[in-house]
Amino acid sequence: MIQFRDGFYADIRIEDRSRTVISYKAGALEEMRNRRERQAFLRVYDGNLWYYASVTDVDHLQKTLDGLYAAASENPRILGDPVVRRFEKNRDSISNFADCSVRDVPLKEKQALLLSYLPLLEEDSCVALPEGHYLDRNSQFRFLSSLGADIAYDYQTCGLAFSFSMAEGGKKFSGHWQKGGTRFDDLQGLTEAIRGAVREQTYFLRNSVPVEAGKYPVVLSPEAAGVFAHESFGHKSESDFMLSDESMKDEWQLGKAVGSPILSIAECGSVPGSGFVPYDDEGTKARRNYLIKNGVLAGRLHSAATAAALDEGLTGNARAIDCTFEPIVRMTTTYIEGGGLSFDELIAPIEKGYYIKTIRHGSGMSTFTIAPALAYEIADGKLGRPVQISVITGSVFETLGLIDGLTKDVELLSFVTGGCGKMEQMGLPVGFGGPYVRISSMNVQ
Repeated sequence: MIQFRDGFYADIRIEDRSRTVISYKAGALEEMRNRRERQAFLRVYDGNLWYYASVTDVDHLQKTLDGLYAAASENPRILGDPVVRRFEKNRDSISNFADCSVRDVPLKEKQALLLSYLPLLEEDSCVALPEGHYLDRNSQFRFLSSLGADIAYDYQTCGLAFSFSMAEGGKKFSGHWQKGGTRFDDLQGLTEAIRGAVREQTYFLRNSVPVEAGKYPVVLSPEAAGVFAHESFGHKSESDFMLSDESMKDEWQLGKAVGSPILSIAECGSVPGSGFVPYDDEGTKARRNYLIKNGVLAGRLHSAATAAALDEGLTGNARAIDCTFEPIVRMTTTYIEGGGLSFDELIAPIEKGYYIKTIRHGSGMSTFTIAPALAYEIADGKLGRPVQISVITGSVFETLGLIDGLTKDVELLSFVTGGCGKMEQMGLPVGFGGPYVRISSMNVQ
């Protein structure tokens, strides 16, 4: 039993994490391991400074906590501190994966699943150097605070990722495909999906033509739209950037019209998938936060410290990559809300434009770039030839105002490789997505 002291704020978060990695390259096993880690991160706040400790000895937390108390200064008015007053006192227990934990699936069964799919990558002669990866993670979290918060919840992802090189007739293309889920059963029965993805990419290698650079209408898939929302707008909404940048604070005036009236971008940690965070690492309950609502700046993302500094409410976005680090303002699942069109209706008015189906990467704050992987011409309202596009780029706020069509179907994506990077905390699991999004004009190169 943890004994908290009066005159201080303190919290403790504990994670028991199991991770599996199985990797094959060119048919050879490169890695197969399962690792279990137990860590804790403790904080004490005296109204002036924070005192931190990260430990793997989770059976003797009281000793570590007492050491932090000894370094801090007792403050009889700590409960009136503007940061402390914002902390929630939630008590909850959530167990979504007790009956389907990937910890319970034998390592050999995970290996056999991956091996069953690997031959699909080499059915075409142009494919070389295939790589396949199986990854999973199951975490059991506990959060305790001196205010009385006591939260327990579990988190789980698993997935497959494949990559391969293709070359033929002087043309080259790097192919990839991945599937993320929250249950091992989600990864069964993917033969035709994987085979179809490889076939589409080999067709692209053989038949794609260079794009005609210029400004065109562009349609983004849910994957591309989600990356755009995350990279180009989600990071701008992380309020810790504004505390040291007055120009960003001036640019980010709530209530300001910044986009098309049909555009709403939301962020929420309770969405199932890789961005699932029902409580953040300060014990704040997840809620849906609108960053843009009907084209107007509606909110930003906060920790308790940034909410106090800007005199705003909590959002549930204080997150750390693991118990080695302190929580900072991070996204969970960021997505564009849907509209009312079908995909055919969305592309019907476009005489000449491009559809971005998959991407390699995206980046940007005020100006963004997205590097497409698979892209297709749109001609007279129909999908046409595959095209090679290096980048699409533009001003974030200008592009937000040029969104003029959204499908009613929305797809939220989960991934098991990569993740979001910020400062020294890289690879944080997040989710993103949206509908198919039509933008009336973008720079295409």
